[in-house]
Amino acid sequence: VPVQDMLALLRRFFKPSAAECDEFSLAIADGEGGARLTHSHERQYRYVEQSLRLWAEILGNFFELWWLADRDLLSDTHRYELSDTGQGNHRVQPAPLVERRMRQLLAKVQAETDEWVGSSVVHLGDRNVPNALHFIDKYTQVARILAPIVTTLTWLERNYETKLRVEKYVDETFGSIERLLKLILTDFFRYAFDGSGADNFFQAGSCVDGRLTSAWNWCNQIESKPFYPAFVLAGFASFDGFAA
Repeated sequence: VPVQDMLALLRRFFKPSAAECDEFSLAIADGEGGARLTHSHERQYRYVEQSLRLWAEILGNFFELWWLADRDLLSDTHRYELSDTGQGNHRVQPAPLVERRMRQLLAKVQAETDEWVGSSVVHLGDRNVPNALHFIDKYTQVARILAPIVTTLTWLERNYETKLRVEKYVDETFGSIERLLKLILTDFFRYAFDGSGADNFFQAGSCVDGRLTSAWNWCNQIESKPFYPAFVLAGFASFDGFAA
């Protein structure tokens, strides 16, 4: 499961209390690198960990959420209104059943943490997430975001030991396979969870669905990353059609 794999990578390569060094610090600052949040290494670690745990909880209950979404969409009580959300015209419709279940899942994850980092706002039936179908579509993207990253890291680590050309490229370009893996993960855990990806803080930021918006924003910038050639070497084509 990509979410669990990414959680395992976070815990394997990073410690919550302090960064190994500045290069692998997860600390971010508002205005730097497009970030809209300011977090120390420890706070960012917790923010990323909690976000991944919430995604895992959502996906673990996804069939129920999909069923509830169908009921919300077909509701005779809560009708939709066609409205310009800033991203074109959409059917804006309340989704009380999905929202109630989402708040329960969020409360479950929050109860398992010492301190919840970031906002607890759940956008549903507004300009950000107009209806239950948009909610479902948004969270089907989690695996499409995480799976190519996990697959790339796994391929690089496995083939570094068995293919001379991979070892030569990695050592000459990045110094070692461990440094390459940490560079990729540090960048992802910093800037895929930095509150970016929308026109303003309200639409992205640290709210529940805004965390996923930031992750997609990171994906859109993958070709500009210094480690992008390593992704290509591992067979990466795109987040829509990864094949290794």
